[in-house]
Amino acid sequence: MTKNPRAQAPENVERAIQRFFANCKSNKPGKKGYPKFKKHTRSVEYKQSGWKLHPTKRRINFIDKKGIGELKLLGKWDIHTFDIKLIKRVRIVRRADGYYVQFCVKVDHTLEAPPTNAQVGIDVGLEYFYSDSNGHHEPNPRFFRKSEDTIKRSQRNIYKKKKGSTGRKKARGIYARKHLKVTRRAIRS
Repeated sequence: MTKNPRAQAPENVERAIQRFFANCKSNKPGKKGYPKFKKHTRSVEYKQSGWKLHPTKRRINFIDKKGIGELKLLGKWDIHTFDIKLIKRVRIVRRADGYYVQFCVKVDHTLEAPPTNAQVGIDVGLEYFYSDSNGHHEPNPRFFRKSEDTIKRSQRNIYKKKKGSTGRKKARGIYARKHLKVTRRAIRS
């Protein structure tokens, strides 16, 4: 394994500790706690080395002798529009439904909108997601409440399985995928 993925964990720890002390010094309101160190990591991050993009930019090859090899890239975001020099980091992330490759790209993006000189007041609440001064009310989506019954049922299925069994492992996967589905619904809206 190259130096970059191994150096990622200490960098993350250092960043978390610095953020903790900076929040304590600035008396930032809210709950502050010393960073908790997690045993299982869900991602591996490569900087500029350890990976190579195929000339067609539809495949990526990890060349760090870790046994990952070549991965086929799927998705709607076309990476071929970016120059390879603009890709600063590549991250492999494990989620409940599989593995994903994330590209961190350095792009200068400026969006200029003409001023409209119109003002609107917004009130964020519990009954409505938001209400504005024009009389528009956006209903609260409540993604978790809508799928809470199916999540509870899948959690009961885990409880009924014997610890360490294959059936329990499958039930845990189903439970994790249901939570992931709720998360993705909330992100899309």
